[in-house]
Amino acid sequence: MRDEGTTRLDEAARAGWLYYVAGNTQDQIAAKLGISRQAAQRLVSQSVSAGLVRVRIDHPIAACLERAESLKQRFALSYCEVVPSDPASASTTLGVAEACAAEMERHLKREAPTILAVGTGRTLRAAVEHLPPMTATQHRIVSLTGNIAPDGSASVYNVIYSMADQVNAPHYPMPLPVVVSTPEERQLLHKQKVVEMTLQLAARAEVTFVGVGEISAKAPLVLDGFITAEERVDLEGQGAAGEIVGWVFDTSGKLIDCRFNERVASAPIPSIRYGDVIAVAMGPAKTSAIRAAATGGLINGLITDEATADRLLG
Repeated sequence: MRDEGTTRLDEAARAGWLYYVAGNTQDQIAAKLGISRQAAQRLVSQSVSAGLVRVRIDHPIAACLERAESLKQRFALSYCEVVPSDPASASTTLGVAEACAAEMERHLKREAPTILAVGTGRTLRAAVEHLPPMTATQHRIVSLTGNIAPDGSASVYNVIYSMADQVNAPHYPMPLPVVVSTPEERQLLHKQKVVEMTLQLAARAEVTFVGVGEISAKAPLVLDGFITAEERVDLEGQGAAGEIVGWVFDTSGKLIDCRFNERVASAPIPSIRYGDVIAVAMGPAKTSAIRAAATGGLINGLITDEATADRLLG
């Protein structure tokens, strides 16, 4: 049984998270926690005086820890972090991006040289924006995805350059379109020496951070122009459940043998046999895709929020 002091710290940590991370007012916190405004004010103050609030909440909320442990057991994950949910927020990165930045920082502060691979997307870009400036020249950062959008412009969600600038580490972009026109074109591009070296480096990554995309009309692949509405419907008909760095997989977490995957120019998703592959994702739309990726062993790490954790465990 948890003692009163520990429970009080849990409440202070939650109030501190809602105030400093989610940006709620004390009146909003009072309403969400079912307490008075004065009590909310005291809890927020306690979160600071107890040393729980720095740039992020350092005190793990018990409910989040319990969900994380349950997810690890359910999906045989080696790493899992669950952050609090703000039911009133429409953000798809809130809290998760900060937690991802903290985990990235932990790896980048290690003295032993590490190959760190990154995917692309809104959540990872938000995470990189939360990284503190540091010098990590002993590490190598490699992109799993191309940095060229369908219209030939630079992809706005490719994070390799901004991450390298923030942490001052050698970086290896993938100088390719995310999706190419034909399988033959991909084969030709992958034979280029500079691309070949990047692919080899990505395969040896000790830790990888990726987003997870759903296959729906509002999926990133559709909204960002990588597949047409007709292609999406075709993929759905073939059992597509989600995608990681462009690679489309089914509900069992197996990559689908389809024409689209034959045109994906991304590096293969690193194997969990050789390192950690951590998915950073939350939200109702992505729950099925996260479950499929975890079930099929495409990932062995997960950073998500309470609400998504509950759906995955349901």
